[in-house]
Amino acid sequence: MAILKTITELNPGDKGTIEAIDPACSLMTRLQELGLLPGTPFEFIRRAPWGDPLEIKVRGSHLCLRKDEASFISVSI
Repeated sequence: MAILKTITELNPGDKGTIEAIDPACSLMTRLQELGLLPGTPFEFIRRAPWGDPLEIKVRGSHLCLRKDEASFISVSI
């Protein structure tokens, strides 16, 4: 059974699947354009000092997300 979390709750090396982006996120369309779509696998790479931003690898690209943006992204691991 998959465990649902937000990207902000993950640790380096965790892998999972994007489940949803909260529609309340003002950057939802931009995140989708970057490839963060439901069903897309990703890997959590690292967290910068002081916890912000977060780096993930998705579709072969490394993306850095601010912690507040990442909190809107639900994932299963």
